[in-house]
Amino acid sequence: MLIISGSKSIEERHFYLKLSIKENYSKRELDRQITSSYYERYMLSDGKMLPTQTKTIDEDDYPNTRILDTYTLEFLDLPNEYSEKDLKNAIVKNLKDFILEVGKDFTFIGDEYRVQIGNHDFFIDLLFYNRELSCLVAFELKLGEFKAEYLGKMNLYLEALDRDVKKAQENPSVGVILCSSKDKDVVEYSLSKNMSKTLISEYKLKLIDKKLLETKLKEMKKLLDNNKQ
Repeated sequence: MLIISGSKSIEERHFYLKLSIKENYSKRELDRQITSSYYERYMLSDGKMLPTQTKTIDEDDYPNTRILDTYTLEFLDLPNEYSEKDLKNAIVKNLKDFILEVGKDFTFIGDEYRVQIGNHDFFIDLLFYNRELSCLVAFELKLGEFKAEYLGKMNLYLEALDRDVKKAQENPSVGVILCSSKDKDVVEYSLSKNMSKTLISEYKLKLIDKKLLETKLKEMKKLLDNNKQ
């Protein structure tokens, strides 16, 4: 009933049906995903599949195979002014809701995860293991707009994880830099020759207007249809 009443198209209904089956949602979890416009955010993402993920939308694990362009973290309930440490602590405190947002295949390993390189210690904000990808996933949290120099530190972290933490049977580690905003051109230029498996996403602390997302989705579909003609 939630899916029928909350969806405006057959495609959206199928999306939430498949997602509910894959993720084994409770009623509360499904309601939250519909309220947060997960379908629109998923479809508006640039289409990047998770690294090492090759399955298509017709296969069983669709539709949770993308790192989203935008994550909604309204459940953190942060004040107007907060630090990166406040953001990290709020995510750890609300870990169940965070994993609902990023995907239930993520298993939390730890925060401020220490990796040693030479005589120096470095600390990864959040470290997860993804069961579907069979790899470690490092999250770095940034308050402002994405900057190209963030990639250098993430590459360092991923190399350290692959050399010293990753098990032999696991896939190469993946990085996600989570910023409060990003310039798509800066992201594209920064990643164009970057060899590591790093993706850039932004987060919002309030629910995004669903009508705005629906309008953007209609515009995207219209553009795709025109390109096919």
